[in-house]
Amino acid sequence: MIRDRVVGYRERVQTRLRATFSQDHPPHFIAVSFAIGVFMTTLPTLGTGLIVLAAIGYRYAWANNLALFAAVVVLNPVAKTGVYSMSFILGTILLGSPPGITNPEIGLTAGREILVRLLAGNAIIAVVFALVGYAFAHYGVRAVRRYKK
Repeated sequence: MIRDRVVGYRERVQTRLRATFSQDHPPHFIAVSFAIGVFMTTLPTLGTGLIVLAAIGYRYAWANNLALFAAVVVLNPVAKTGVYSMSFILGTILLGSPPGITNPEIGLTAGREILVRLLAGNAIIAVVFALVGYAFAHYGVRAVRRYKK
């Protein structure tokens, strides 16, 4: 049952990416659109990132709508749990442990310190994911188009 879901999810992602890569936009624009989608989807925007992606797709002719929203399929809520965990760990490595807070003492008073570490780590991870997403999409578009010839 779980295996069938994973296979179905993988096929959905592959189908969406192939459709995105096959469009007539230049590879650079598709890759930039995908990178923007990955960046916005990685950030903890509580769904408002989708509104920003829709606005970008509507406002700019160079933006590839499928590429903007393909990242939503890749970074779904299950995957984002790991991203948030790694964001907090990275933020703690960079900024140190929250001052005066040990695991049993974590409460509402620690919210600001934890949020700062989460956002700092998440911003770095979002930039890294966007760069990797750009490289992946650019390579993918060129490979799909080369294969079609």
